[in-house]
Amino acid sequence: MVRKSAVGRLTKLFSSETVVDLPRIEAALGGVSSMTVFRYLKKVPYRRSYNYNGRYYCLHEPDRYDQLGLWSWKDIHFSVDNSLRSTVKRLVYTSEAGATHRELHDQLRVRVHNTLLDLLRKEEIDRERFAQVYIYLHTDPGLKKEQHRQRQALIADQTIIMADGEIEVSDQVVIQVLLTLLHHPASTAADVVRYLRGHSPPITAMQVRIVFTRYELDSIGKKGGALNY
Repeated sequence: MVRKSAVGRLTKLFSSETVVDLPRIEAALGGVSSMTVFRYLKKVPYRRSYNYNGRYYCLHEPDRYDQLGLWSWKDIHFSVDNSLRSTVKRLVYTSEAGATHRELHDQLRVRVHNTLLDLLRKEEIDRERFAQVYIYLHTDPGLKKEQHRQRQALIADQTIIMADGEIEVSDQVVIQVLLTLLHHPASTAADVVRYLRGHSPPITAMQVRIVFTRYELDSIGKKGGALNY
């Protein structure tokens, strides 16, 4: 039988400390066993972290999550779905253009390679290759077809060939290159190409060079090295 006083202490603990681990919960409940803790947790809306092997717990408060259903406290990450596996599957399913490994990694800030492989093996997601990058897709044929179409449109929008034959790049490409330089100051164009490897839609060496030329980035903190294309 679950005691109301224990559930009250558990709720108070979550409210006061935001994120706690299992030993802290056990101590707050008077040194009870892990089995007893989980029996009490069933009576409280909570989530386990999807990193640190689910070591940390927090009170499930829907308003704290971002538009992707994610919330972080320091370097501890939580999801409305509770587990990494369920979160990856949801993000693949709800993405208009599917999702790449890199995109999911950037969103979740953890390794997702093994999770994706497990979902693929169990046929819970699908996968197709676009421009040398795998895109993970919904298993429903109609929804997958629409994700496929949206991804093709994204790739087409990356580079625009002007009427006079000049090559222009999209704002999205410019933003990705400048963000990369923000995170890796003094990088050369060749460095940026390496950092952006695996991005989808792909960002080519020529596109990076166009951005460098437009903003005269070659003159800022050169590290040396040539860009070949």
